[in-house]
Amino acid sequence: MNTEDLFNRLLILRTPGIGPSKYNDLIQKFGGVAAAAETLQSNVAIRDSVMREMDTAQRLGIYYICDDMEQYPAALREIKNHPPVLSVRGNVDVLSRPTVGIVGTRHATAAGIRIASELGNGFAAHGVAVVSGMAMGTDTAAHRGALRAAGDAQTIAVLAGGVDNIWPVENESLYWEIVARGAVVSEMPVGAAPLAQHFVIRNRWIAGIANKLILGEADLKSGSMTTARFAIESGREIWAIPSHPLDSRAAGPNSLIKTGAAKLCCGITDFFSTEKNSSKLQKNEKNLTSENSVLDALGIIPVSESVLSEIVKKSVSEIKAELVVLELRGLVRKVDGGYVRA
Repeated sequence: MNTEDLFNRLLILRTPGIGPSKYNDLIQKFGGVAAAAETLQSNVAIRDSVMREMDTAQRLGIYYICDDMEQYPAALREIKNHPPVLSVRGNVDVLSRPTVGIVGTRHATAAGIRIASELGNGFAAHGVAVVSGMAMGTDTAAHRGALRAAGDAQTIAVLAGGVDNIWPVENESLYWEIVARGAVVSEMPVGAAPLAQHFVIRNRWIAGIANKLILGEADLKSGSMTTARFAIESGREIWAIPSHPLDSRAAGPNSLIKTGAAKLCCGITDFFSTEKNSSKLQKNEKNLTSENSVLDALGIIPVSESVLSEIVKKSVSEIKAELVVLELRGLVRKVDGGYVRA
């Protein structure tokens, strides 16, 4: 695609009042992108804005992928009124991989974080790119789990703002890891700030890019449930991770399972045969726990240093020293209330 063609496509899309549906109508009516752009008679300000955007994208190493290009996500192309142009920062090849969406609440429990991370890692290890929205909580756990797998092209973050606009800012380090080993994508102009109304659209494209969707902890009225509804409308395969019914974060996934809209997800073995890996992992864990009583005392429920001291009969200073080593090895994580297994 040459620069003039891209300019015309963006000129149409950046004109106020024109979205994917109107864009397609104009091209069909006038017989092509150039003719459609010419009929708009866009003012100088819009044309200058598009030129500045393209210059910024080139300077930052951002690519534009149009829906008639091979690199455009195949599953997303099937969605009615999909984005005609995506901006991409990172490894474009990841968009051609099989994909799974993993979404859930920003306020996930330690157990919710752990299973999202394990699923992300398991799918990435099997060559499936993990798609999520880079939000705190479940999204972050899924992305980071995928990034723990060897190799590149492991995960895709779909943003509500421009691909160069890091949101939330707390995930800046994650953003750069994804750019280095996956891809960040958006339909919004480069430089655009994420507005509230853009997140619903972002959720639709997560569901659109993903071949299947897994829903973690989520309230009934959450954005993650909106993503699940989009996925259902698009005919995607839906899975949901059950949780305790007294927790409001269980309402979303439990309701989908109860109504038959989603299959019950208990872990990565629902999707891949990992008997050998599981056996090996259990053996390794057994060796680790037999060698380290502190690690053996931890699970998914946070345990404080003082309680660990009582359990393993060691001083608090000894516990702290061992926790530092275990944390550096990636075996434990510090959370509110103490430590859990990573």
